[in-house]
Amino acid sequence: MKRLLPTALALVLAGCGHGDMDDLKQFVNDAGRDAQGKIEPLPQVKPYEAFTYEAFDLPDPFKPRKLSMKGGGGLQPDLARPREPLEAYSLETLKMVGVLSRNGVTEAVILTPDKTIYHVRKGNYLGQNFGMITAITDHAITLREIVQDSGGDWAERTSTLTLQE
Repeated sequence: MKRLLPTALALVLAGCGHGDMDDLKQFVNDAGRDAQGKIEPLPQVKPYEAFTYEAFDLPDPFKPRKLSMKGGGGLQPDLARPREPLEAYSLETLKMVGVLSRNGVTEAVILTPDKTIYHVRKGNYLGQNFGMITAITDHAITLREIVQDSGGDWAERTSTLTLQE
C-alpha cells in the first residue's frame, strides 16, 4: 500500500507533463507580433519671455489699507472720537444675550468672545465698521455702519445683531 501511492502519483504527474502545447506557443508568438509602441513627439518648448513688474506705485494688495479721508461725498466717520471697548471686536464675534429696561432706557446685554459682558444703549458703538446703535428691540440691535469701498468712498449700511437664545 505504501508503494502504491508513490507509483500512482508518478503516473498522474507523467500524464500532465507531456501535453501538446503548440497552440499555446503559437498564440504567444502571434500576440506580440502586431504590438508596436508609438511614442508621441515631445511638445514644442516656448522660449522664456521676461516680465517686467511696473506696479511699484500701486498699493500692495497684501498689506492692510489705512482708512483715508480723501473719499468723496459728505459721509465720513469721526476718526477723532475716542473708541469704545466693543469697537475692538468684529460684529460677527459679538453676541446679544439679553435686554434690560431701567427708568425708560432700554439697554442690550452683549457678550464678547473673551466672555466679558457689556451693557450698551442707543448711541453706543459696536464692531469695527464704525457701527452706531440706532435701535434696540427685544429681539435685535440695529446698527448704522460706515464702511469704505475700494474706491475710497464712504457708504452707509444697516446691520442687525439678533438675540442669541
